[in-house]
Amino acid sequence: MRNWHTIIILTSILYISYTAQSQWAIMRNDADSLVKLGSDYIYNIEFDKAEECFQEVIRLYPEHPAGYFLSAMIDWWKIWLYRETDEYDTGFLEKIENVIKICNTLLDSNAYDINALFFKGGAIGYRGRYYAIRQSWVKAARDAKEGLEILQRCQKIAPNNHDIMLGTGIYNYFSIKFQEEYPLLKPLMVFLPQGDKVIGLLQLQAASRHARYATIEAKVVLLQIYYQYENNYSKALDLAEELYSKYPNNPYFHRFLGRLYVVMGFREKMEDTWREALNRYIDKKPGYEIYTAREALYYIGMALMYKEDYDKALQYFYKCDEASRRIDKEPSGFMVRLNLKIGNIYDLQGKRDLALNQYRKVLKMKEYQDSHQQANSFIKTPYGQ
Repeated sequence: MRNWHTIIILTSILYISYTAQSQWAIMRNDADSLVKLGSDYIYNIEFDKAEECFQEVIRLYPEHPAGYFLSAMIDWWKIWLYRETDEYDTGFLEKIENVIKICNTLLDSNAYDINALFFKGGAIGYRGRYYAIRQSWVKAARDAKEGLEILQRCQKIAPNNHDIMLGTGIYNYFSIKFQEEYPLLKPLMVFLPQGDKVIGLLQLQAASRHARYATIEAKVVLLQIYYQYENNYSKALDLAEELYSKYPNNPYFHRFLGRLYVVMGFREKMEDTWREALNRYIDKKPGYEIYTAREALYYIGMALMYKEDYDKALQYFYKCDEASRRIDKEPSGFMVRLNLKIGNIYDLQGKRDLALNQYRKVLKMKEYQDSHQQANSFIKTPYGQ
């Protein structure tokens, strides 16, 4: 629904963690197990437990950037889940700057220090994602360029590392895809290397199967690609079900699962999934904010409409409209679509005057997809006839 949601992936030159294989030779098994456990806690939105793990990594290896970087990722997920607030911005940026400072100290002693290069690139990549969320496009593009250069240096040192393939795959795919989707981005990318979508997908698939630490993040990116760009809903659903099953507290995976049940026509699962999301918003579960509630209200309304329970469907649609008015500075796609649906229900109930009011209201809103064409069509011919 919001363009920045897709644009930000371009600046994600991701370096999720490291590998304990010989080509990296970073830490012993004590920290390795803490990193894996803490990463699982992050994905499952158990931030306090994750922080405990990473603080122990910092205690064991105070001069290594890993623990500091992973602690910053907790703040990153808070920003990602609570995008309407800037409460976590300062803490995140301070942690990122600290990671870069630690890495620079190591690089001053050894310009080929793979640990320092890896985590410096990761810090810059995530800072680029942050700038993109906040729509600071020049800063985001600058970090994308710097992050890619560091990624390429890492790849020369460890060319077969599948964790690095996450970053190269993201860049190869999205550097082309976003120029196709958003021509206005081309000037920002004129100084960046050319990508390749096919190679990018292959790299992401390889990372999702074989990476030591980046497997989950690679699957997250592939989920986005299959759902939003490739229209491969079957593959996307497999990934969404896998991720949500493994991390059942994660609202991001929850929303994708619900959306895929919608597009694939699994109506019972669709309603159950979105009702659970709405209940978690009501219970104030972490990450289940008003945007999730609005989406849930809309799709529950759709499910009730399919079941011809029109009065209850209207209740959910009007609640969705209330949420949209709280969120949107101007009518969004949600508001446009739900007002069309409200008109459709009134037509099905034989309340033609109320239906016409809804369609005329849609015509006064900014067009979303073919909303004006649909509204005019329903004004001429009642929905369902």
